[in-house]
Amino acid sequence: MIKVLVVDDHAIVRRGLAALLATATDLELVGMAVDGAEAVRLALESGADVVVMDLSMPGVDGVTATRLLATQAPGCRVLVLTSFSDQARVSDALRAGADGYLLKHAEPEDILDGIREVVRGGAPLDPAAARILLNTSRGRRAGATDELTGREREVLALVATGLNNRQIGRRLDITERTVKSHLHNIFQRLGVTHRTEAALWAQRNL
Repeated sequence: MIKVLVVDDHAIVRRGLAALLATATDLELVGMAVDGAEAVRLALESGADVVVMDLSMPGVDGVTATRLLATQAPGCRVLVLTSFSDQARVSDALRAGADGYLLKHAEPEDILDGIREVVRGGAPLDPAAARILLNTSRGRRAGATDELTGREREVLALVATGLNNRQIGRRLDITERTVKSHLHNIFQRLGVTHRTEAALWAQRNL
């Protein structure tokens, strides 16, 4: 069972997501929070596998909560579910450590699949969010591929398939620390700040 925590300051959204989760036999609702501070506390207490996170909330917002979870509960995945698709919100959430970004008008099954996908190491993105990241990266040189080492290209290609650092390390028979070092170099050469943007760049240029 995948343990899911729902975070939203609107009761009707929380109840709707709770009802949706109840239709899935592989997903278990372990709590609901009304703000980011409560989200972090409940995620730690419940051992949630996935936090479905709103962004705009009073007090501690979703971006701050995501950043806190990335350090305090690194094994917990964050799937943003929000009404906002502007560039600043998308970039801020992904830089904070969000694993996926969906909009509230998404189909119910897409939300359930998004939860499952982040657990598998994927990065589900609403098409509007994906377009923002692609538009942001269009000014970067496709020729940057020539600046990557062979191993860096291998790592980047595996990032694009949705593998996490541990899985990449096992696939290439290198340590997770070495994977992180390669990713640091890749991000610098491509001029990106997070793995989702790197993955989109790889899909367009490798």
